[in-house]
Amino acid sequence: MDADTMIFVNLPVADLDRSIAFYEAIGGTKEPKFSNDKAAMIRLSGTIHVMLLAHDFYQGFTPKPIADAHATSAVLLAISAGSRSAVDAAIDRAAAAGGKPDIGPKQEMGEMMYGRSFEDPDGHHWEVMWMDEAAAEQGADSFESVGA
Repeated sequence: MDADTMIFVNLPVADLDRSIAFYEAIGGTKEPKFSNDKAAMIRLSGTIHVMLLAHDFYQGFTPKPIADAHATSAVLLAISAGSRSAVDAAIDRAAAAGGKPDIGPKQEMGEMMYGRSFEDPDGHHWEVMWMDEAAAEQGADSFESVGA
């Protein structure tokens, strides 16, 4: 894959309008060209998109039952933030929009990394992480030694 590869995260949602409002409130932008009464595309960045799919439409893509994300976990979705304060601001926006903040433990690794989490109205678990670029260049081993 090349650097401009896009990702489209497809999420089943119980109430499409509620989910659109939530993702717009946390900074996403609805793309009308790829939205209708069954699905909505929310642009989080130039390469990250969330496809909100009403349950009946989502079921057209898989024979598997839709998991209750409030009760089970299948994926942790992580996005980057530009600073520690941007992480906190993202979690505050999610909470103000009806999400549940800090469902997972805070990730604090000194001045190298900081992260918090939120759950959207359908229970999908998102992590918002900031990482110092210079520390990241040293690799994962440098992170592991901080917690030891």
